[in-house]
Amino acid sequence: MSHDAVLQALRAAVGPAQVLTDGDLSAWELDWRKRYRGRALAVVRPGNTHEVAAVVKACAAHGVPLVPQGGNTGLVGGGVPDDSGRQVVLSLSRLNRVRTIDRDNLTMTAEAGVVLQAAQQAADAEGLLLPLSLAAEGSCTLGGNLATNAGGTQVLRYGNARELCLGLEVVTAAGEVWDGLSGLRKDNTGYDLRDLFIGSEGTLGIITAATLKLYPQPAARMTALATCDTMPAAVRLLGLAQARLASGLTGFEVMGEFALSLVAKHFPQLPRPLPAAPWTVLLELSDSESEAHARTQFESLLEAALEAGLITDAAVAESVAQSKALWHLRESIPLAQAEEGLNIKHDISLPVSSIPAFVEATDAGLQARFPGARLVNFGHLGDGNLHYNVQAPEGDAAAPFLQQHEAAVNALVYDAVDRFGGSFSAEHGVGALKVDDLRRRKPAVALELMRAIKRALDPQGLLNPGRVVGTS
Repeated sequence: MSHDAVLQALRAAVGPAQVLTDGDLSAWELDWRKRYRGRALAVVRPGNTHEVAAVVKACAAHGVPLVPQGGNTGLVGGGVPDDSGRQVVLSLSRLNRVRTIDRDNLTMTAEAGVVLQAAQQAADAEGLLLPLSLAAEGSCTLGGNLATNAGGTQVLRYGNARELCLGLEVVTAAGEVWDGLSGLRKDNTGYDLRDLFIGSEGTLGIITAATLKLYPQPAARMTALATCDTMPAAVRLLGLAQARLASGLTGFEVMGEFALSLVAKHFPQLPRPLPAAPWTVLLELSDSESEAHARTQFESLLEAALEAGLITDAAVAESVAQSKALWHLRESIPLAQAEEGLNIKHDISLPVSSIPAFVEATDAGLQARFPGARLVNFGHLGDGNLHYNVQAPEGDAAAPFLQQHEAAVNALVYDAVDRFGGSFSAEHGVGALKVDDLRRRKPAVALELMRAIKRALDPQGLLNPGRVVGTS
């Protein structure tokens, strides 16, 4: 492979200014968690779909691997190059246009490089709601959200990114453009190509645009915190909230006391309206009628929960600012963890009914094997997704603990996840970090089906190689 020849072809495709080979490329070569640092042959920044196709064709012709990248906020090392110096990073950041909003069809068509928050704001300007919401929404992009099938805080009501997507535009491994930007809710004409690409982490094709579902803005939103003595009580509170609020329940987050204690330690300026408790739950209600109706529903729910002994205390936000402050508590947990030091992250999902038993058994197993390990347990209880993270014991250096024990901690946690019928990756994806776990824990039939799809759609193996299904 001639590096000069492929670089010349890339410059012809997108212009010399958009092919970066010199200077500090760490913004594209270093992942968000700073666990993976690669070295790119070049960073290429096409400005439209046809330029993306031209880049893919040039790389295919020269046998050069491509790593698609959005906002580079991924947590499993799926969007940065390896250290070979042979891979081209294909940044989609310049594909940043909201193409259309169809108010009557309740859809938005937007390009892959549109930042999630910008897409939310574009919908809001039309009086509509794009409900996909996650902590990185100020920097993550729609293409990355779809490529990883992102979840976030409103999956309980609206589903993952997959459920919000009606159609895609994709550049194939051969550099052809598939225009599947349909706004149809029903289209039963063969295999669902859209769902092949969603969640494939750039290994089957490159998403360049998407048509997404929008919703009417709720008439009112209300947020509350409630404290529980046990995880079973939190699960029973979820059941009560679902029975009382039905589809109005749009958020149900759980936070362990140690998780919130890290927020208090590293961000003491953040208000915490309730006393410490073993578990704190954040609930959000979206009401289609009025704020008064929403408040009545919420207060009735919390009174019933108090009478049933499910909660020990509660606080309802009285304003938008207070609501944002409550969410800020929840969203600050990962930042507080980072301030505390390196940690072993687990993005797991379980049947909600199994979560109390899983937590009890796995907490005990970790303490027996790694005495003093601190468990940072928080996440989206409403859809069964926990961020079940492990911090080094108090006073121990974080990096050596992680280096020495990460594999054993992962094995213990993932074995427990398997026993309770869960998944070792709920919303972060597989990337490079969990390739070996996928090989060990997925049934052989499922793995071979995945590899067959990869071979069919990317026969040269040039799209994000080594990710998800690995190199087989």
